[in-house]
Amino acid sequence: MLTESTLLRLETQVEVIASLLAGATSKAIMARSASGQWSAHENLAHLARHHDVFVERLHRMLRERAPQLGRYSAEEDPAWPEWSSLPLDEVLVRIGARRKQIIRIARGLSDAEAARVGIHPLFGEMSLALCVEFFLLHEAHHLYVVMLRLGQAKKRA
Repeated sequence: MLTESTLLRLETQVEVIASLLAGATSKAIMARSASGQWSAHENLAHLARHHDVFVERLHRMLRERAPQLGRYSAEEDPAWPEWSSLPLDEVLVRIGARRKQIIRIARGLSDAEAARVGIHPLFGEMSLALCVEFFLLHEAHHLYVVMLRLGQAKKRA
């Protein structure tokens, strides 16, 4: 079962993106860290792509019995170069559209569907409900990194 807390975070967590980007210059959004780690833009593009991947995983978990859910790696994703080069506006549109899909799926789950499992290579058997939690934690990490990159770029300017 997905808790109201989980559903609320699913519905609101990405709203912070507007606050994070407020006042940020294009240069700051595109700036990588001093060590070459992803820029704020690349982190957001990763979240947009990961939304697509997650929708596919949700559908697999709902139609297959205990599907194997491989770890997602942008570097191994043939679609990643296209996603990482999207303009920021398009990245944000895609996050919004895919998020609506995820919310619609999550809100429509029965308890039995939320209990369906997938097999993660590190965590093993995970319920669909726990996969949603994992998705939200992963997303929160990247949102934090967006904040860091923008702060680092501001400090360098």
